[in-house]
Amino acid sequence: METMSAAQARRTAVAAQGLAGPARRGRPTRGTLDAGVRRLGLLQLDSVNVAVRAHYAPLFSRLGPYDRDALDALAWPRTRAEGRRRTLVEYWVHEASLLPVEDWPLFRWRMRDNSARTSRWLGAALDHRPDVLDAVHDAVAQHGPLEASEVAEVLGDAGDRRARAYGGWWQRSDVKVACEHLFATGALTTGTRRGFRRAYEVPERVLPADVLAREPAREEAMRALTRHAAGALGVATEPDLRDYFRLPPGESQAAVAELVDAGELVPVEVEGWGAPAYLSPDAPRPRRVTGQALLAPFDPLIWFRARTLRLFDFHYRIGIYTPAEKRTHGYYVFPFLLDGRLVARVDLKADRVAGVLRVPGAFLEGGRDHPGEARVADALAAELATMAGWLGLEGVVVEGGDLAPALSQAVKAQADNVGGWT
Repeated sequence: METMSAAQARRTAVAAQGLAGPARRGRPTRGTLDAGVRRLGLLQLDSVNVAVRAHYAPLFSRLGPYDRDALDALAWPRTRAEGRRRTLVEYWVHEASLLPVEDWPLFRWRMRDNSARTSRWLGAALDHRPDVLDAVHDAVAQHGPLEASEVAEVLGDAGDRRARAYGGWWQRSDVKVACEHLFATGALTTGTRRGFRRAYEVPERVLPADVLAREPAREEAMRALTRHAAGALGVATEPDLRDYFRLPPGESQAAVAELVDAGELVPVEVEGWGAPAYLSPDAPRPRRVTGQALLAPFDPLIWFRARTLRLFDFHYRIGIYTPAEKRTHGYYVFPFLLDGRLVARVDLKADRVAGVLRVPGAFLEGGRDHPGEARVADALAAELATMAGWLGLEGVVVEGGDLAPALSQAVKAQADNVGGWT
């Protein structure tokens, strides 16, 4: 069995995620964006918009500034002409995610589990309102795409009745629960989004007929998804592979074993990992990794925190789920990747009123072979300036953290060089 050093495994993982260069060139096209999503397999969706929405950030990290409207058009077309060019669709994948249209059938098993109410992706049950599911589906089929509130308007009194509380603070109308149930079971999908609100549509008007007709066997889908995860991760443990698409443990383990037997995964030993690892035969094996990127909290390179710790010796928590007094680095923290290492973390906020990208906290990581504070500050200042420009903001304001003095100086130096920055 081959043995990989921890550094080799880290370089392979970074390169597999498209974060090892070459340098960004030109403005990405729709084709470039589509290829970027296919390489990753998915883009996670999240409603938090403190800096930039989660699904936009991974492609910026890998490709540089791009037209976000172009990505939207691939997922949520606004015209019939755009609809013919749709390449992305929504479903519960890692969490709520965009995925390539042709991969939607690979989650038929999850849709069936949701129909049988054996999956955590199922919305609250509607045992007390058996009429709602059919009524909601019929309304969307007749008038879609519709937001849940629009479905309620179509249904009139039936849509106005409130359901009992479903636990905690999340209390939704029967209609909204029905929409989410039908989405989880594949009876509805997302036709478009308006102000990031999901407008539901029947799959027949969103997906090509050949995609809708595909019904892969459960075992085939598990192998395909594990294969996709292996390609995106480069080298990974079985739990790493399982987490990528949130597969059931037993079926993930069986899929890994079958792919090993078929020669589509190569068992390797990674120094310091303490668990069996598997290498994709096509995984890149660079001897050196260069480049820099700000990684959003839901970036595929770092979203599985146990893997992030194992790969980078980097303990990471997002902050948004932690009470303010217990946060260590801020609310919405981006790790900073430089030459294949996580060397800093920055709490970011797009202040759209003031027109600046705020850095409430900037923190330097330590560790062996660290590139040094000045180099990190210069590289990070450049990346923050690029992000601010991409977001239509006119400056970067650094406010706190142990890296703040050096970063503020680097931001000022860049502003003096290009003019107009604060």
